[in-house]
Amino acid sequence: MLTPWAIKKLEGLTLEYMKIRCVGKECYGFVAVHRINFALGAFHALLAIILLGVRSTKDGRASIQNGFWGPKIVGWLGLIVLTFLIPDGFFITWGNYVALFGAMLFLLLGLILLVDLAHTWAEYCLEKIEYNDSRAWRGLLIGSTLGMYLASIAMTVVMYIFFAAGGCSMNQAAITINLIFLLTVSFVSIHPTVQEFNPQAGLAQSAMVAVYCTYLTMSAVSMEPDDKNCNPLLRARGTRTISIVMGAIVTMLTIAYTTTRAATQGVALGSNGAAGYAQLNSDGEHGLVTQQPNERREMRAEALRAAVESGSLPASALDDSDDDDDSDDEHTSKDDERGKTQYNYSLFHIIFLLATAWVATLLTMNVKMEETGDFAPVGRTYWASWVKIVSGWVCYGIYTWSLVAPVAFPDRFGY
Repeated sequence: MLTPWAIKKLEGLTLEYMKIRCVGKECYGFVAVHRINFALGAFHALLAIILLGVRSTKDGRASIQNGFWGPKIVGWLGLIVLTFLIPDGFFITWGNYVALFGAMLFLLLGLILLVDLAHTWAEYCLEKIEYNDSRAWRGLLIGSTLGMYLASIAMTVVMYIFFAAGGCSMNQAAITINLIFLLTVSFVSIHPTVQEFNPQAGLAQSAMVAVYCTYLTMSAVSMEPDDKNCNPLLRARGTRTISIVMGAIVTMLTIAYTTTRAATQGVALGSNGAAGYAQLNSDGEHGLVTQQPNERREMRAEALRAAVESGSLPASALDDSDDDDDSDDEHTSKDDERGKTQYNYSLFHIIFLLATAWVATLLTMNVKMEETGDFAPVGRTYWASWVKIVSGWVCYGIYTWSLVAPVAFPDRFGY
């Protein structure tokens, strides 16, 4: 949508009726990108409203979430068509303000989930080691921790060698600050006071946060523009297209992971438990009641037998009851959400709504179209680079707070 080729194809689909322009000049897909993402966001917003309050598949609306794929696709395509009837000015305002705000919320959500994943992974390994005394899990925990720290150090060295030449003050500062934060959170995680209030904290979580934030920094310096000769990847002919394609792939995989984990888990958002949802379990055990209790079944059978003996019901009613019980058992055994849904359906669609805002912002923010050909770079702007750099700093901050919060508020965290 961001290249002249894509614009011509899009205008061709409308038989040249629609001309994509912004304020009297070619907008090269800025509005087109926001139209497509706005339609998808509106689609998820509509589903979030429709599915509000669904707690189990006994609610008829649950079938909308788990089925009706054909009508939903047609509805989404219809929304795309409708967006082209909305004036361009609306999407210019939407893209510059509303979508930008939604993108920041989605980015913050991803950082919270990363910290949550770090703690969950380490605590899961420690639980296996404590209860099973497993050498395999102990080796996996130690090996993964060392591996992530080595990867962080390796990426830092590579960045200093290739992206921190003279005159590249932005890169030098970003790499150095990341290294300082890496060492700081590692020290804090093993500090005696932190260990006293949170014995499960340690280097395993710090290693995961460190490797992710170091990757963010490396991604930022390797995807920035080369106007100051600080990005050798863009000067090499063979790596220019590869860097664009790989940047797009990694970005979309990150978005896919964040949306899927956030929407179906909701752990960091506190959407399970008290809200009446059953948390997803990788072992396939949901803790849901999927069969009718034996006591109720026996009481029902006794009531039917009494009705048959008194002549109120024919004897065939007993056979019908057995068939109904078998049918119910077969149905509930295939449906593990009849007691509780495994995730909040409305939250699922709200998170995808925020994801559409992030994708649209990433594709359109500060992209210089004169530097693009038939490939439009994804995230290769100073804005995107700074977002990644600052995101790494925020991630370090969130993780540090998760370590010191039990120390500052022991009563609230049960210590």
